[in-house]
Amino acid sequence: MKPDHILVRFGELTTKGKNRKLFIRKLLKNTKEILHDYSALEYELTYDRLYIYLNEENAEEVTDKLKTIFGIHNFSLCYKVEHDLEKAKEVVTYIIDHDEGNTFKIDTKRHDKSYPKTSIEMNKEIAGYVFHHTTKELSVDVHNPDILVRVEYRKDAIYIMDNMIPGAGGYPVGIGGKALLMLSGGIDSPVAGYLTMKRGVDIECIHYASPPYTNEMAREKVLDLVNVLKDYTHGSIKVHIVPFTDLQLSVYDHCDESYAMTVMRRMMYRIAEGVAKKNDCLAIVNGESIGQVASQTMQSLAATNEVCTLPVFRPVIGFDKQEIVDVSLKIDTYETSIQPYEDCCTIFVAKHPVTKPNIKVIKRSEEKLQEEIDEMVKKAIDTAETLWVE
Repeated sequence: MKPDHILVRFGELTTKGKNRKLFIRKLLKNTKEILHDYSALEYELTYDRLYIYLNEENAEEVTDKLKTIFGIHNFSLCYKVEHDLEKAKEVVTYIIDHDEGNTFKIDTKRHDKSYPKTSIEMNKEIAGYVFHHTTKELSVDVHNPDILVRVEYRKDAIYIMDNMIPGAGGYPVGIGGKALLMLSGGIDSPVAGYLTMKRGVDIECIHYASPPYTNEMAREKVLDLVNVLKDYTHGSIKVHIVPFTDLQLSVYDHCDESYAMTVMRRMMYRIAEGVAKKNDCLAIVNGESIGQVASQTMQSLAATNEVCTLPVFRPVIGFDKQEIVDVSLKIDTYETSIQPYEDCCTIFVAKHPVTKPNIKVIKRSEEKLQEEIDEMVKKAIDTAETLWVE
């Protein structure tokens, strides 16, 4: 016995009032793109639900994909049977026999009031059948059952739904515009990208490469992280790889060592803003968290923000390290992030980096580079390698 369709529930999208249709249609579009390999699937969109008809496609594979789609609150595998309560009882028993757990609850809703039995009577009758025909030792738990089976008696048929499977939540990716993610290759920035997409914002990524100090493996590590993140969007992510060696060496040649990291970060922000504007991104996103390192104190963040006109979003700003790690484990980026390939921020680390940079001192340091700054930033933007991870 196989489920014939999947019922998708929208959750937070239902609060969107006049914009509701826009959000739901975007979710449908993203869902079709993520499930494009399953050509037999058919879709039916209603006011508050999406029905996906499997047509013999692999239900387990489809549900694994659905778990990654932002905008889906939860979903259930469903069975549709004719108006025959005996057949419905058989399906319910099959579901309970094949689900894990030993407590269950039947929740019946009678949308077609012409049916003579009440919901309570149907619950009792179905549960009684289950007890007499199951292969498991079972008991009823109406408060916290292992298995919750929903039965809806509608005008056209009886619909039977298995346990709710949690979705990714949030809003459909792309409904909130696009941002540029500063992706270092560490643990924090992929998590920041994931959380940004969860709020409906599409992302492009920028990565700063400093060969020969950073190697090809560091680049591949970043692309592997993007490959994981793309599973949460609608198919592909654009990546901009910026040649950063010359600019980085120039900074460290001309600036006091304690201020070099701050000046370098300001250069990175200038480049990110240029790439963002060139690609119609509305904001810059990164994985900075208050106080985690010297460049992430309040004073340091203010100093780097000072060169930007675009908003800078920091989704993990209030997370501690373990909270960030927990999300990275959940989204399967952790093992890639901890691979020992250095990025441009770790190859030249000052022994005593300033934690409370003075903006006047920073600007005096940059005056030594002033003739070169605009040219180097423009060159970095113009020579960035752009590729798609699909």
